[in-house]
Amino acid sequence: QVQLVESGGGLVQAGGSLRLSCAASGRTFTNYAMGWFRRAPGQERDFVGGITPSGARTEYADSVKGRFTISRDNAKNMLYLQMNGLKPEDRAVYYCAARFTPYSHTVYYTDRDYTYWGQGTQVTVSS
Repeated sequence: QVQLVESGGGLVQAGGSLRLSCAASGRTFTNYAMGWFRRAPGQERDFVGGITPSGARTEYADSVKGRFTISRDNAKNMLYLQMNGLKPEDRAVYYCAARFTPYSHTVYYTDRDYTYWGQGTQVTVSS
């Protein structure tokens, strides 16, 4: 089992920044690919970005590319999502997710690919 706990959400003005954190516990963090997803009101849960177990490779949804940055600190079992240039359409509940993988260079893009999920943290962007 892997337990994931997100934090860092809140209310921010358009153009502002937030950094989300995801604390992982329970298993060897370096064996897990990680991802961030979000669910806006009335919408499906969408991929935001993913990162390989080592952190060497990241991938992003087109809607956040150039504004959001995923990183991880394997020594601290932490995953981060730095969000800059926030827009009202970024408003959503943000979730971190994990899946065990033996493949060091693979990023996973769909929620079906992930096994473990956090409870989510709300991000609201005012215009």
